[in-house]
Amino acid sequence: MIAFRIYLAALWVILIGYTAVVIAEHGMALLPVFFGDMRVIAWPGQFNLDFLMMLTLSALWVSWRHQFSAGGLALGLLALCGGASFLTVYLFLLSLQCKGDMKKILLGARL
Repeated sequence: MIAFRIYLAALWVILIGYTAVVIAEHGMALLPVFFGDMRVIAWPGQFNLDFLMMLTLSALWVSWRHQFSAGGLALGLLALCGGASFLTVYLFLLSLQCKGDMKKILLGARL
């Protein structure tokens, strides 16, 4: 579990650093670029569509894990909009809260 937590922390640090550089160089105009690439129907758009589908799966899982409660839906929205920057922190905190028990991490209160 320690290796998993180190991996999550490394992913978060790399992503935040990379994001900071992109924002500094290109500004905050993510959505026009993201959906513009999809509109062209080329490989960058295919990657973005695939990524969007992964974000929706992540959001659904987080919401489901919290039994679609109001808080769970709010966390699901954060998962959808925050991507890996949200999910790495969420999984890291869950790994601590659930004391490394992957069944509890994945299923929540459904055990």
